[in-house]
Amino acid sequence: MFGWLETTPLANWVALSLWAYPALLSLHILGLAIVVGIYLLRDLRLLGLTTGVNPRIFLNLAPLAGMGFAVNLLSGLLLFSSQATTFAASTPFLIKISCITAAMLLARSIHSRLRGQSVSTGQYQSALSRGDSPQLLAFVSLMLWLGAISAGRLIAYF
Repeated sequence: MFGWLETTPLANWVALSLWAYPALLSLHILGLAIVVGIYLLRDLRLLGLTTGVNPRIFLNLAPLAGMGFAVNLLSGLLLFSSQATTFAASTPFLIKISCITAAMLLARSIHSRLRGQSVSTGQYQSALSRGDSPQLLAFVSLMLWLGAISAGRLIAYF
């Protein structure tokens, strides 16, 4: 299946074009900066390290994070298509995808907890604390994004 994907015209364009792979990689990094930047600030707020940030902004930024993720998903699929058999057997790639999946599910969980609540700055921690510590959620989220980024960098070497 992955071998077939590599032979498609789109995958060949990505693999053989002078500019396609670097342009897609640049878009991938831009999408990453948007998604991770938003969630990094949110997680730092949950950890109490950025007290001056209004917590409501993170609910408003969820669509922007979704757009960043969409850019990452599309560019990532195109990049994957050019070397599908290699990436599908790559441990760092599989770790990266696992970390991203878990981080996005966790982000959705955090946002769903906040969405239904009237959240002022003082109520931010209690809105998230239905069973799980907000600090624990933030720490796990940060570790998942760090794992995804680190694994992504290691793909080129393993």
